[in-house]
Amino acid sequence: MLQARRGTAFFARKLNELSDAELDGGTLLPGWTRRHVVAHVGYNARAIARLIEWAATGVETPMYASPEARNYEIDFGSTLSPIALRHLFDHSAVHLNVEWRDLPADAWHHKVKTAQGRIVPAEETVWMRTREVWMHAVDLDNGATFSDIPAPVLERLLKDITGAWHTRGTDTGLLIKVTGTSLALGDSGAADPTTVTGPLPAVVEWAAGRGSRGVTATGPGTTEGTPAAPKWI
Repeated sequence: MLQARRGTAFFARKLNELSDAELDGGTLLPGWTRRHVVAHVGYNARAIARLIEWAATGVETPMYASPEARNYEIDFGSTLSPIALRHLFDHSAVHLNVEWRDLPADAWHHKVKTAQGRIVPAEETVWMRTREVWMHAVDLDNGATFSDIPAPVLERLLKDITGAWHTRGTDTGLLIKVTGTSLALGDSGAADPTTVTGPLPAVVEWAAGRGSRGVTATGPGTTEGTPAAPKWI
């Protein structure tokens, strides 16, 4: 819970550093302005709160009615006035915290379904929100970097990403190594792997599809530089 709160505070700080006019600026996410990112983070809190309601009541309450409904919500949110957009983020974060606070202890183990179709205990929603706020604070592209994200969050994020690759079979022949640690993820059994190496923040930035600064790659497919990471989400 601590990292979710810290991440929310960090996102809020980066958001408050932006003027209203700067909300129209671009982000690290193709096709999304800062307005889209703020709208997404705000509505994400509401979506996660619906999962907590599900865990508390036993009544199935999906995060979103459909992928199309999620996209429409973000696009609509991006058209709100600056003050309304800022209030959306603030109020939805408070609402989610209240839902977490009031969830009975035994209900944290009740199963819910994420937007990607994963069946998880309600306690997983804390990590889901942690990941969103830290990552999207960087996506606002106004000074935050992956080096600002705490190492425990980065490590779990890297394991999430590489786990998704493994599930889809897109990590074949790909090995990820974090310098200064024994952390190595990916296809460790490959005879001649493509190996991407770098500090933890740089490796996560690359794995999340946000750039390849600070990483090096060796092996097949690297003659023209570091290859793009497999699709994560």
